[in-house]
Amino acid sequence: MNEGRELWEANAGWWQEGFTEGADAEYVEQILPWIASQLRGATRVLDVGCGEGQVTRMAKRFRTVRFAAGVDPTWAQLEVARSRRGGVVFGRAEAAALPFANGSFDAAVACLVFEHIEDVDTAIAEVSRILVPGGRFLFLLNHPLLQTPGSGWIDDTILDEQYWRIGPYLVEDHSFEEVEKGVFIPFIHRPLSRYLNAMAANGLYLTRMDEPAPPPGFLARAPEYLDAATVPRLLALRTEKLVAAPA
Repeated sequence: MNEGRELWEANAGWWQEGFTEGADAEYVEQILPWIASQLRGATRVLDVGCGEGQVTRMAKRFRTVRFAAGVDPTWAQLEVARSRRGGVVFGRAEAAALPFANGSFDAAVACLVFEHIEDVDTAIAEVSRILVPGGRFLFLLNHPLLQTPGSGWIDDTILDEQYWRIGPYLVEDHSFEEVEKGVFIPFIHRPLSRYLNAMAANGLYLTRMDEPAPPPGFLARAPEYLDAATVPRLLALRTEKLVAAPA
């Protein structure tokens, strides 16, 4: 087990307590509604990097969805996912080795997952493989430009300037981010072109892109958050698989 996997096993409880079951305003007010709006009409849904399964369970509640599955490499997440049930199937797997036949799904979701995946090219190829032609892939990230490591709100009282600083965007950066005191999570920053080119190479083409402003529930957490209310934290993409493979 590598260090990143060990950290996810050790810190799964931090994620479950802080971001699921209605605990996080961004999920409740923004992330889950966006995914729901883009899954309309789907019948077979795969949640890649499902964690404790809140996206998978939500998908299964849609009238059209006949089958929903979630995969995650972390046992501590899957144990909780299975205990919360929801009529879905959960299994242990890496995104780069999905245990499903070609064309098994007409929709796949990866919600705040790929910034933690090392083998991005193989993982995107695997998502494309398990989708039917015309299938959709919903891809949500911490905004790769505006949430680059080193980015943040600057209030320069000497020069009397306030602005959002952007870190070294073009540098692919692998780090262990301290998301809470004593809680470290592996994080990989990549420029957006890295993801879009990998998707295009596998026949996944962009059909929608959203950069929503932080939702009211997040902004209400601290007065200083209002200073950056026009800076998106999230990037949400919908891609669709070409009927024919790219040349």
